[in-house]
Amino acid sequence: MPLIQNNIPEPTLRRLPWYLAYAKLMLQRGETHISSTQIARDIAVDASRVAKDLSYINLQGRTRVGYQIDTLIEVLNEFLGFTHNHHAVLFGVGSLGAALLQDSGLKQFGLDIVAGYDIKYELDGMRINNVPIHHIDAFADLQRKMSVPIGIITVPVDKAQDVANMMVDNGIRAIWNFTPFRIHVPDNIVVQNTSIYAHLAVMFNRLGE
Repeated sequence: MPLIQNNIPEPTLRRLPWYLAYAKLMLQRGETHISSTQIARDIAVDASRVAKDLSYINLQGRTRVGYQIDTLIEVLNEFLGFTHNHHAVLFGVGSLGAALLQDSGLKQFGLDIVAGYDIKYELDGMRINNVPIHHIDAFADLQRKMSVPIGIITVPVDKAQDVANMMVDNGIRAIWNFTPFRIHVPDNIVVQNTSIYAHLAVMFNRLGE
């Protein structure tokens, strides 16, 4: 197994799943090898950047042949953490939160949402895609038993910071924030912001309408 480095830049980390998806597509089409030039051409990334990105996983391609696809997929999956099971809890079982709970595909990438929390008492005791839903008041007690490391925020904007504070106070070490509010957390907490509305704003602006 190739040596994996830990000092990989974030832009590279964001591109590696593109290469993984492309490799899987080529494997489905019956290909056995792909080159960095081929990857670059088909997903519109500079070839030198693809080669540099893949150098971080120390996987050597063969001259004029490229990378062996099944090995590339295996190494990328391991490198990106998709082969490990990462438990998470979700706060805010509204339309977006419920959709994430319904997305069984997340488990294919190593994310297992083990519980949902909401302020609505009528949701307490329900299950969505076999994930139990609890009232938010039960979080502290359940977290002491489960020690889940990842929290997902899909609550209204005005509740985002309060939920983030509660997560941090109860041992959550990484937060996936789907709200457009930039939460404030200690430096040792990992935060990934995924604002659908921000991406919409960029798209609309570039569309020119």
